[in-house]
Amino acid sequence: MQKYIVQKYGGTSVGTPEKIKNVAGKIKSYTDRGIKVCVVVSAMGKTTDQLIDLARQITDDASDREMDMLLSTGEQVSISLLAMALHAAGTSAVSFTGSQAEVITNGMFSNAKIESINSEKLLKAFEKNDVLIVAGFQGIDKDGNITTLGRGGSDTSAVALAASLGIKDCEIYTDVDGVYTADPRVVSSPRKLSEISYDEMLELARLGAGVLHSRSVEFAKKYNINLIVRSSYNDVEGTTIKPKEDMMEKFIISGITSKNDEAKFTIRDIPDQPGIAQTLFSRLGEKNIYVDMIVQSTGKDNHATISFTVLKKDFKTVNDICESVKKELKASEVTSSQEIATVSAVGVGMLSTAGVAGRMFKVFSEHNINIEMISTSEIGISCVINEIYAELAVKALHKEFLEK
Repeated sequence: MQKYIVQKYGGTSVGTPEKIKNVAGKIKSYTDRGIKVCVVVSAMGKTTDQLIDLARQITDDASDREMDMLLSTGEQVSISLLAMALHAAGTSAVSFTGSQAEVITNGMFSNAKIESINSEKLLKAFEKNDVLIVAGFQGIDKDGNITTLGRGGSDTSAVALAASLGIKDCEIYTDVDGVYTADPRVVSSPRKLSEISYDEMLELARLGAGVLHSRSVEFAKKYNINLIVRSSYNDVEGTTIKPKEDMMEKFIISGITSKNDEAKFTIRDIPDQPGIAQTLFSRLGEKNIYVDMIVQSTGKDNHATISFTVLKKDFKTVNDICESVKKELKASEVTSSQEIATVSAVGVGMLSTAGVAGRMFKVFSEHNINIEMISTSEIGISCVINEIYAELAVKALHKEFLEK
């Protein structure tokens, strides 16, 4: 029976011609064993950033449609060069842009969602080729417009292709050799995990771990795809993402993360009555604003205060909405801060272990770190703090939970 696998290589893995040749050799090691490979690649190195800089040299107000048109060219370069490298190595391969592979998305430029993929076309191409190379991060909407999936979208492309083609194994190659308990750039000796659950990886990705895109993990969980994070520079065994029921060992905490891409807004002294929160958050929703944490507290005289966090990139839009709501509801003030960080502890072991929150808050107290907001889930606790304490908090929490 013919074996298939999906592999994804990030921008650093294909950043130079030599690295592309190295990737071609790694792919060839699979085809030499009779395994057909569907490869998803990102743009080379810093190409996407360079294209964004080019656009900014033209205008600070480029339309999302034209930005998607521009940014999609980065992957077209890497897929064609990789196909050439495989041909030179004697391996049959053919490249596809997102539109050629008929990766159909909705029309949300710069953050599109995949709706379908023409698997029949790709499976037919497998009849004549051992390797299919598909541009990650991009697709096409029903009107023929090129769309992109947002940062990290190549991970999502890879898992979506695996689901569409009925392939159960998807390897994500990066510049690290697996998922670690903390960012190695922050913690000096983090532990590499041999396995982690979908839910933990999804939470870690959402909360700042840059190894995988959260939407790719959602796809993998939904379609039961085996995700393996590996290094493109060596053959070291990576980290497998799987259902928590299949895990051999469940740690109380599997990872500590931090992120500083959000801003906090607070609207004070709004009427404490039904429909007020809906007034604010429905308007944010109309502008496609992603809201993360929300905390509401009741004050005196039947008035309340609402605090919430949003992405920094949406700061101006959110500030305008908040000022409008303040005027409409006769709130006393709107305050905001972009100098925040969200520090989180994640682990399926929390489901059966008491006292985790107390230990976490004790660490913050011992280091004189003030907690501004708290959010919890079954397997995670997140705290908003001043961003200057983020690195200290990660190191202290890692020592408390993962170095004893």
